[in-house]
Amino acid sequence: MSTNPHDLVNEMIHTYVKEVGLTKEQTWDPEKKKWRWKMGSAFIDVFLERITFPNGYFRDYIRIFSALMEIPANINQAVFFRHLLEINDTSLGVKLTVMPNSTWVYATFERDVKGMDYEELKTTIYDLEWWADKLDDELKQKFAEAGSKPDRVM
Repeated sequence: MSTNPHDLVNEMIHTYVKEVGLTKEQTWDPEKKKWRWKMGSAFIDVFLERITFPNGYFRDYIRIFSALMEIPANINQAVFFRHLLEINDTSLGVKLTVMPNSTWVYATFERDVKGMDYEELKTTIYDLEWWADKLDDELKQKFAEAGSKPDRVM
């Protein structure tokens, strides 16, 4: 077994997928280098990414995302984003984000994989799954009538 943190976390993700009744074949997308599955109404995407610094040093991160909804175009944006910030204050470890050049709101979790054990990995994935499944429904219900497309999956 490898002692490389990236490889260890990769294997832990496969173990988690198996533990929740899925298979690597059902969840792993080798082209996009990500895992994807559905929890309730939310799609969960898991990536391992490497950040390399100019001096050659690097850090590996686990990044877990779920697209919650498109940003509604026909509402007061300040009210919408304030609501997201207030959710950030209570969502305990999961942050709401908007990626550059995107019209989607995401539930996001990121962490350096160094020192991560299986229990922490399980907890972070489970927490993201729980919050994403809860928040996608709540946000769509609260803002769907404003013109968003709540059931469209990216």
